[in-house]
Amino acid sequence: MVIRPRFNWKLRSRSLALGERTLVMGILNVTPDSFSDGGEFFSQDKALKRALEMLDEGADILDIGGESTRPGKRPPVPAEVELERVMPVLKSLFYERPQAVVSVDTYKSSLARAAVEAGAEIVNDVSAMCWDPAMASTAADLKSGVVLMHMRGRPEDWRHLPPIGGDELLTMVKRDLALCSKNAMDAGIARESIVLDAGFGFGKTFDENYPLLARFGELHELGFPLLAGTSRKSFIGHTLGFDGQASSSIRQDRLYGSLASITAAVLQGAHIVRVHDIRAALDAVKVADKILAAAEAAKR
Repeated sequence: MVIRPRFNWKLRSRSLALGERTLVMGILNVTPDSFSDGGEFFSQDKALKRALEMLDEGADILDIGGESTRPGKRPPVPAEVELERVMPVLKSLFYERPQAVVSVDTYKSSLARAAVEAGAEIVNDVSAMCWDPAMASTAADLKSGVVLMHMRGRPEDWRHLPPIGGDELLTMVKRDLALCSKNAMDAGIARESIVLDAGFGFGKTFDENYPLLARFGELHELGFPLLAGTSRKSFIGHTLGFDGQASSSIRQDRLYGSLASITAAVLQGAHIVRVHDIRAALDAVKVADKILAAAEAAKR
């Protein structure tokens, strides 16, 4: 366990205290082909209902995305289609809950701009602002909070990447995230607006995720708040012997393994956990936060 550093995360119109307790970010996939829910919330009405449920269950942040990043080759979702998926849900949500803290999960600057101008506070970019050359300057102009995630290769490449050892993987993740954060700041994004995500499952083999999770706390050396997204990931299903692709199977079979990984991330000092199952994750986080606080008090 580590002593979790404290930060004040500067967003578009407010700030969030990070480190006093773990914040829970709820995942809302407005897509027909998400690995975790199979399009269950693709319709606007169902997406809005789920968003409100997650807020009522205690989610601190909602992360809304309109394009799946499952492994495998597929054409990218055009920006106009992603806008059509996300923006009606976003606008309906702010009509119902104008104070909600919302993150838009996109690597496209056009959607980032539209979402933030409509009220979103955070841009969560799985490419760490590498896939759209206009993204970094757009986020800087919007003065939004940003999440920069590590990805090894692209989804269509993941099955063909050579394995990499734990020490080498951690070194690569630290090096790449250091470079991405520097590029973001060079583009005008404030240091206080940046959160880093190790990208569990994104270009890492099933077994490579575990040393990364075990040593997740070493990423504090980079000097930024940390987000961990392990919920329902394939490496959990693989470990538990549940590799089925049906969304209902994934939801049920990977829940307890997800909670174990979330707890481990908090004990390694994660400031934010990105999850599907809000109520269950909150219980795990509350207990893990107590353990972490006790360990920190003993070290002082």
